[in-house]
Amino acid sequence: MMKRLITFLGCFAASATMVSADNMRMAVTTSFHNSGLSDSLLPAIEQDIGLKLDLLVVGTGQAIRLGKAGDVDAILVHSRSAEEAFVAAGYGTHRRNIMYNDFVFVGPKSDPAGIAVARTAQEALRKIADAEAVFVSRGDDSGTHNRERSLWGAIAANLDQKNGWYRSVGAGMGAALNTASGMNAYIMSDRASWLNFGNKGGLAMLYAGDPALFNQYAYLPVNPLLHRHVKTTQAKNLEAWLTSSRAKELINNYQIDGEKLFFFNAE
Repeated sequence: MMKRLITFLGCFAASATMVSADNMRMAVTTSFHNSGLSDSLLPAIEQDIGLKLDLLVVGTGQAIRLGKAGDVDAILVHSRSAEEAFVAAGYGTHRRNIMYNDFVFVGPKSDPAGIAVARTAQEALRKIADAEAVFVSRGDDSGTHNRERSLWGAIAANLDQKNGWYRSVGAGMGAALNTASGMNAYIMSDRASWLNFGNKGGLAMLYAGDPALFNQYAYLPVNPLLHRHVKTTQAKNLEAWLTSSRAKELINNYQIDGEKLFFFNAE
């Protein structure tokens, strides 16, 4: 009886180890989740390669900090300079392009700053500043926030002064969009999160199309030389899936209201 019990417990432990090996933690941008794309990809990943992903949905800055600390096995983010610094410092093994979309400017349908006729993204922001129209910034060190700050150009140095119209909320994309909707304010969003946002109120998408608004997403496995506990096999398997024809099909076919939101460009 005791021998059978030991055998059973041994089999149970081996089974538990196998189940554990098929899980991994990945920090992802809020836009990946808010867009609804994660709801499309995660079931397919589990079905195709038996990998259950535990997502930590945060801004890019926080995702990178989680990767540096070894609290996740990989990150999926959208701020190239921060990603390259992450790899150069040895925290990640490499970066791999997966897909892209674009950023857009959203604001009151009446467009008091007149950004709809702007020729560039920077001109759109200058119009907002000149009109002192209320602008909501994520203010959370995310990829979206970093891109927004870079687009302000010379104006950026004065944005944090108490000017009343620039509102930094320190929140994710969904929460920031809710704030902009409540204030009838301008905001920069990724296109997918905006289209999937259910509380648009009096807001509309007013400006898009500048190449400066290109938004690349990349996958970065955490370096096991720094954190020996990270699940390198699972991270490699996930990377293979994310760059596969199956992922390409799901990413390219994901739509909201008939509009394609992401474009696969894994190399």
